[in-house]
Amino acid sequence: MSDPTLVMLDEPMAGVNPALTQSLLEHILDLKELGMTVLFVEHDMHMVRHIADWVVVMAEGRVVAEGPPDEVMSDPAVVDAYLGAHQDVDLGAVTGRIPVVQDAAARKLRAQIEAEAEAELAATSTADTDQKGTA
Repeated sequence: MSDPTLVMLDEPMAGVNPALTQSLLEHILDLKELGMTVLFVEHDMHMVRHIADWVVVMAEGRVVAEGPPDEVMSDPAVVDAYLGAHQDVDLGAVTGRIPVVQDAAARKLRAQIEAEAEAELAATSTADTDQKGTA
């Protein structure tokens, strides 16, 4: 087996369940500790922040921002293009993927997301029951 100095990954976290995401994150960080350069494309900016030392954000084939992850994540163009309304809350904390110090904003957002999901499930269940009653 060879000893690569560069590993390239294309959206390694896309479509992956939270448990596997955490495992992949740990493996990628292990590669970095071994001295490998890890070049990856990833849309989950909060995950990128935990892995990358340097970030280049592109939109429509142009560089929008470049620099350390925290700096790039606070760039207004990046916020508008990729991070949305909850850019101040680490979604890794909200989903439980990344263990962090308890953050009140993350707890509040997680409760809101869970309440919305439960309401949607209840509405779907009611709609299904109503359709069965008229069928």
